[in-house]
Amino acid sequence: MPADAQVVVSDAPERDRFVAAVDGEPAGFIVYGLRPGLLALIHTEVDERFEGHGVGSRLARFALEQARAKGLEVLPFCPFVIGWMKRHPEYSDLVPAAYRANFDL
Repeated sequence: MPADAQVVVSDAPERDRFVAAVDGEPAGFIVYGLRPGLLALIHTEVDERFEGHGVGSRLARFALEQARAKGLEVLPFCPFVIGWMKRHPEYSDLVPAAYRANFDL
């Protein structure tokens, strides 16, 4: 992936996904479930051509920032998102306190 590549992350609610594109090309996604007051992050996938270039991190940050902006609590079922949140504990408050131990946060 070129250093000057443009990464755009957006919500595709009709598909229950946050999607990432690199220079307009599909690069990855997070599948989610949305309930009143709750966002469940279920699965993250990044195209192998874009692995290791921060696309997954951009997706995780976008999803969590969207949850924060909308006042949603988060259940991070996706192992990638759990690992990312462990490295970015400033987002752990989004997980209901009663569930943090379940995700080792």
